Amino acid sequence: MKLNLKKPIIFFDLETTGVDICKDRIVEISMLKVLPTGEEILKTKRINPTIPIPLESSMIHGIYDEHVANCPTFAQLARGMDEFMQGCDLGGFNLNKFDIPLLAEEFLRSNIDFDITNRSVVDVCRIFHQMEQRTLSAAYKFYCDKTLENAHSAEADTIATYEILKAQIIRYENVSMVSADLKEVFPVSNDMQQLHKFTSQNAADLLGRIVFNADGVEVFNFGKHKNVSVEEVLRKEPSYYDWMMKGEFPLYTKKVLTRIKLRNSFMKVSS
Repeated sequence: MKLNLKKPIIFFDLETTGVDICKDRIVEISMLKVLPTGEEILKTKRINPTIPIPLESSMIHGIYDEHVANCPTFAQLARGMDEFMQGCDLGGFNLNKFDIPLLAEEFLRSNIDFDITNRSVVDVCRIFHQMEQRTLSAAYKFYCDKTLENAHSAEADTIATYEILKAQIIRYENVSMVSADLKEVFPVSNDMQQLHKFTSQNAADLLGRIVFNADGVEVFNFGKHKNVSVEEVLRKEPSYYDWMMKGEFPLYTKKVLTRIKLRNSFMKVSS
């Protein structure tokens, strides 16, 4: 089908050094301009972010420091990109929460006032989530073809969740998907350890303040020490432990932090 456009729309996506809107940088941008006539213009650019790309980010998008070492910086491309986007509406997947804010930061750092006031912004992710609801009731109807009675009753929700899992195993047990390392995998099976691996978060604590990096090492996932080993920070800046223990962090996060601190102290004594 052809989109009904009053003016051009640009669909775009970013690959970045991370997910911190203020600190992280773009390493690749792809823009597809669709004109009211139906003509499509695709431009994809690799960008030197001027900061190192963390390994965990490179393992997701496949772009490493050496791939962008000789590429232009965003500041060098900014004027041309701004001209390409002038007078266009914007479209993308989850662009309201991530792509547009980060792109705006890059433009502002390049002294270009990126304005979305007079643009229509179409977030395909929002359409997906609102039209295909992700509630327990919606999942129960989708997988079990039943209406969830007494929704938000603990007992009804618990039983429905159990039935949904059984239906998911039947539906997806022989369904493959492509993993991050481009291998075909069958992630859903009647095996709780495998399902744990498929559904678990990469967090060392429960809220994701401390996560595991690609090497399985606990790193901070916030603040000035983001992506830095917890052990390294506690060793070089012991006061950071006291600051976190006195701060408004979850008790479980403090428990994990203390465990790492004690483990590090034990290693010192043992050596």
